[in-house]
Amino acid sequence: MQRNTQIGIAAVIIIIVIAAAAWYALTPPPAPPPPTVTTTTAAPPPATTTTVAPPPGPTLLSISFANVPNLDPAVGSDEASSSAFVNLYDTLVYPTATGDVNPNIATGWSVSSDGLTWTFKLRPGVKFHDGTPLTANDVVFSLNRMLTIGQGYSYLFTPYVDKVSAPDDQTVVITLKTTFGPFIGSVVRIYILNKQLVTSHIKTPGPYGENGDYGTDWLLTNDAGSGPYKIKEVKLEEYLLMERFKDYWGEFGKNAPDLVKFLGTTEPATIKTMISNGQLDITDQWQSTEALDAMSKLKGVTMTTIPTTGEFYLMMHTKKPPTDDLHFRAAVTYAFDYETVVKSIIPGATQSAGPVPLALPGHDPNAVQYKRDLNKAMEHLKQSKYYGQLDKYPIVFHWIAEVPDEEKIALLFANNMKDIGIQVEIVKVPWLRVVDEMGKKETCPNIVSIYVLSSYAEAGSMLQQRYHSRSVGTWEQNEWLQDREIDSMIDDAVSTVDKAERFDKYVKVQQTLMNLYPSVFVYDQLERRAYYAGYVDWYAAKGQWVPVLGYNFDCRFIGMDAAQKAALFG
Repeated sequence: MQRNTQIGIAAVIIIIVIAAAAWYALTPPPAPPPPTVTTTTAAPPPATTTTVAPPPGPTLLSISFANVPNLDPAVGSDEASSSAFVNLYDTLVYPTATGDVNPNIATGWSVSSDGLTWTFKLRPGVKFHDGTPLTANDVVFSLNRMLTIGQGYSYLFTPYVDKVSAPDDQTVVITLKTTFGPFIGSVVRIYILNKQLVTSHIKTPGPYGENGDYGTDWLLTNDAGSGPYKIKEVKLEEYLLMERFKDYWGEFGKNAPDLVKFLGTTEPATIKTMISNGQLDITDQWQSTEALDAMSKLKGVTMTTIPTTGEFYLMMHTKKPPTDDLHFRAAVTYAFDYETVVKSIIPGATQSAGPVPLALPGHDPNAVQYKRDLNKAMEHLKQSKYYGQLDKYPIVFHWIAEVPDEEKIALLFANNMKDIGIQVEIVKVPWLRVVDEMGKKETCPNIVSIYVLSSYAEAGSMLQQRYHSRSVGTWEQNEWLQDREIDSMIDDAVSTVDKAERFDKYVKVQQTLMNLYPSVFVYDQLERRAYYAGYVDWYAAKGQWVPVLGYNFDCRFIGMDAAQKAALFG
């Protein structure tokens, strides 16, 4: 689900993930929006693009998510929000299936010999949705705004960005405080806002000094982007409706929808009804195995499984009794039945091997997959300071109400722990409350079960999001690890420019983490959805997935065959 204070605003791996990931890495995404450029040191001329004419009458693509997106690019970062940003906003670069990037609004870039100064040349002629030309000043404004607000994806840039400037309308210079090896990959999270439009809607006073509320209130229901779609209507807590931006600078795929609707619900009966009558074309990924099986029996509906660079964790609070004890956490780790999860509860999933998903570049290839071993569990438990008084220290386990399969895992966990004398209190908690309670060390439970996806396509992203002290107080770290050695190791790794050396350092961080038993590493996330394969031409479901959250829903590349849909529903 999501990053930072993503309140109200918030994501599953095919068999033999490593082989699948390798295969998919060789398959490029469908018609990447910018032109392919082999050098990043010179800015090529604007690409000549063609827009495929839509079929007669507006076509509507409807997709369900766990929540309605937070529409402010400086605040949102969950699955729904990230997917909305891809459609509403442009970025300097665009991610590929291999985890690399292609030019987008930046037609080319260069970096200084010390790795600290990045210069981007912008594509001329790009317009925002209100017709205002996009310039370098808008990029400067957008990045500075994100850094000031300090939410969403700001954690990717706050430790590294020193300043950003615009020498002229078509040039952006980002100067770093220190080297950041994966920097160019993280740039996919700098969404470009219309400075003039946002500043005209600032309310004062506000929390950001002379910038008042920085337009955050207005951006709850409006956009200031230049992306392929623009906001038509928003009903908070219900849906987002976007319409095609006819003056978009880039390409649209064949039969791209005229309208796109993001529905914020995972309620099983609602989803089943809507997909049955054609009101929904692609379901959310949080439906239970049973619900997906039932929907896949509907005429024209197919269940698809898409790899991700995410993982499902049981996050253990390392500062709250009894999970504050290393040996207690180790006992929990060895007492859990991983095999039942991947064979019966989430069939087809691959058990995780450590804190980084197998498909994410930089994963430790030698990381072990823990197995249920009650003898080892008891050996560790007897070394715990809580042994002999376990009845006084039950574990409080919170699972996410919007994800039914999590309850099965919670019940399995509780039964597993009974075998070594540990009591577990299972609590069903709505996502918004989970985000709230994880903001404070005192209100976090002993364990919360959560999916986390990487923000950029390297192991360093997951290590930063999950275990660096900067992420405590967010929904991405219930562990409250606050370990200076881990922080230093992560910082050193991501600051390393040489890729091979950087990956070696990622491996050492993973090995150190596993010795601390901060989490139960359950399985690498599968994204399972039901959709109408007969009339929805969805590149991600055809194997052309992009390993960056949100980019599998670039709706200008999803085809809608209106005639086939009409034939199916009459």
